[in-house]
Amino acid sequence: MNQHFAVFGMPISHSLSPRIHAAFGRQTGIALDYVAIEAGPADFATKLQAFADAGGVGANITQPLKGLAAELATTLSERAQRVGAVNTLVRSEDNRWHADNTDGTGLIRDLAMRHGLDLRERRTLIVGAGGGARGIAPALLDAGIGELFIVNRTPERADALADMLGRPGHVHARYLGDVAVLGEFDLVINATSANRGGTLAPLPRSLVGRRTAAVDLSYGEAAIPFMAWARATGCYAAIDGLGMLVEQAAESFKLWHGVRPDTNPIFTELSSHSAGLVTAD
Repeated sequence: MNQHFAVFGMPISHSLSPRIHAAFGRQTGIALDYVAIEAGPADFATKLQAFADAGGVGANITQPLKGLAAELATTLSERAQRVGAVNTLVRSEDNRWHADNTDGTGLIRDLAMRHGLDLRERRTLIVGAGGGARGIAPALLDAGIGELFIVNRTPERADALADMLGRPGHVHARYLGDVAVLGEFDLVINATSANRGGTLAPLPRSLVGRRTAAVDLSYGEAAIPFMAWARATGCYAAIDGLGMLVEQAAESFKLWHGVRPDTNPIFTELSSHSAGLVTAD
C-alpha cells in the first residue's frame, strides 16, 4: 500500500520533488505516491489538514510557506527551531505534525561532497534574508565558514537574521546598497527569489577574488542571471541549486523512511535535462 506525500508551495507546478521522490522510492523499494499541491498563506492550513485527513504522512514545504509551516507544526526539531523555517513535515502516530528543516544540510552536502568545496574560513556573503537564507545560514556557520555578511533590500530583515544567528562580531547585517564597499568574498550565495526579468540588481565585480565560489539556491531558468554574473566576473566556481534540491530531498526521505537514498543517479538525470527548469523548492 502506497504512503502519501506532497510538496506545498506557490507556484508549485514546476516542482521536481515528485520526480525525485518517485526515483528514491524505486531505488529503495518503498511504495509511495508524491504530489504537488498549490497553496498560499491564505489556504495552506486548510489544504494541509485536508491532506492529513486523506492519509498524508509527510510533506515538503517551499516558498512562501516555510515560516507558516513552523507555526502550524506541533513540535519542531532543534534545527527547525533555530532557523524558524520548515521544509519538511512528518505526521506522528497521534496525528500531529513534527517539523524539520533539511535545507542547510542539503546545501552543505552538495557543496562539500559533490563540488569538493572546503568551506572552512571562507568569507561569505548571503544576498537575501528570507526563508531560504534562514534555512542555510546556521549550517554554514556550523561548517566553519569565516565572517558572514547578510545583505537585503530591507535592512530590518537582515538585522533579524543576524540577531537570530547570535554571533555578534562574526555575523554582519548590511543594506544591499552597501554591497560595493564590502570587499572580496570567498563564497557568494544568492538566496533571493529574483529570476530572469526580476529585480535582482547586478552585483559589483569587486565582490569577486581569485577563489570566489558563487552559489544560487535556485536552479534552471531562475539561476541564469546570477550564474551569468558569476561567470562574467571570473568566479572559479558557479553552482546552482539543483544539487541542494536533491540532497535536501534525500534528507527528507530519510526522515520519513529511515533510509537515505543514493542521490547521484537522480542528480545526473536531472542535470542532463535542466535547461527548462524554473526554480528551486
